[in-house]
Amino acid sequence: MKYISTRGGMQPISYSEALLEGLAIDGGLAVPATMPEVTATQLESWRGLDYADLAAEVLALFATDIDRDDLGRMCRDAYGHGKFVADDVVPLVPLGFESNTPVKPGALTLVGLSEGPTLAFKDMAMQYLGQSMEYALARKGTVLNIIGATSGDTGSAAEYALRGKEGISVFMLSPQGRMSDFQRAQMYSLADENIHNIAVEGVFDDCQNLLKVVSGDLDFKQAYNLGTVNSINLGRISAQVAYYFWAWLRATDAVSAEERATYRISVTVPSGNFGNILSGHYARQMGLPIHRLVLAANENNVLDEFFRTGIYRPRSSAETHATSSPSMDISKASNLERFIFDVLGRDPQRLAEVWLKLDATGELDLSEELPRFEAEFGLVSGTSTHEDRVQTIREVHEAGGPIIDPHTADGVKVASEYLEADVPMLVLETAKPEKFPEIVLEATGIALGMPEHLAGLLELPQRVTEMPNDAPALRQFIEANATQ
Repeated sequence: MKYISTRGGMQPISYSEALLEGLAIDGGLAVPATMPEVTATQLESWRGLDYADLAAEVLALFATDIDRDDLGRMCRDAYGHGKFVADDVVPLVPLGFESNTPVKPGALTLVGLSEGPTLAFKDMAMQYLGQSMEYALARKGTVLNIIGATSGDTGSAAEYALRGKEGISVFMLSPQGRMSDFQRAQMYSLADENIHNIAVEGVFDDCQNLLKVVSGDLDFKQAYNLGTVNSINLGRISAQVAYYFWAWLRATDAVSAEERATYRISVTVPSGNFGNILSGHYARQMGLPIHRLVLAANENNVLDEFFRTGIYRPRSSAETHATSSPSMDISKASNLERFIFDVLGRDPQRLAEVWLKLDATGELDLSEELPRFEAEFGLVSGTSTHEDRVQTIREVHEAGGPIIDPHTADGVKVASEYLEADVPMLVLETAKPEKFPEIVLEATGIALGMPEHLAGLLELPQRVTEMPNDAPALRQFIEANATQ
């Protein structure tokens, strides 16, 4: 399996190279040259596997240059006993959410992705990425300085996965004042010498733009061995594919063998940077029977507009709202380029041309392709507001379901708009509600305490460097602190 750039200016590279590369040298994103396929027989043979072994099977289809035994060990180290709270790593929890659509009992189900060390779905990919990056660097005999941008959960998940790793330093950009107290404390309280937190004046998109500017400076990138763990990193996309397969297998455990081959589910994904739902798109292309992929946006609903109209209009920092689901406060989705690459027939020349138009005009018009978004790719979307989040958290709790976080509430709200009588709907959980106590209190009247294993987190001293939205300042900081 080789990987190419969406923009066509990179020679095919291996999976291990893509792990360390981040942005392609032409500014595009690495994608599989050909998508691996999973047959119904192969899928059924995975039913009895635990999560670590299933992840190894799925990742082996992408990481063909990594020894299979080594890959299995890395997955066991990432998802083995003690790393995740739930014994099965990703539990499925039926919700009692009311709707006007007559659906089967248990048809709206939460896919629990927040059982890891930072209580967010990002742990699912980051724990694997920490193992695989260290492995790839050791084989190559080099070091890596990771530059990342976070709107909330990516930063802590990356830092917890990479803290103390040999040959790796992390430079994580976050927007000043735009994350919850819990999210800031998780990141800024880490004292490991290889972890560098940088609070940037602006919003997440400013952090993401700084990352792209510095990573796009090829001389600087090569001189300081820069890589990334943002959702543009192919390792994260491939690792997330695994839990779509896991969710389908667990959702069909009670289904007869005769029905399984054609048994379809729909999946709703709270989305900001389009990475998590892109993994579902890849799983569907690989052959997983997914009927619809439902994108849930918050008030920063650029992606919802795109999937409803075919027109993509990224917004400026000033136009990006600060909402009560802050990890989705993103107005320019980096991973959308990978989806558009598929829409354009995987033609890098066409992709490069439309991206030049986007850069020049600030708008991308694919309205002629709009009917294909759902008909061919199964992608639909919806928007949720603060009032929707509050109501959804309250209703799910009052119906006997778990207390959910605001991003997951966005997902449940939009999922309720696409329920069908014969197609179970799964909603990907984003984080534990303890990370967002204010909106939970508003919705339910319940004051959530800190999880026992994180008691005292908010009182720990914090270490962070504040910085203007300035690429030269960021370069200077990296030069002074990079691992060489």
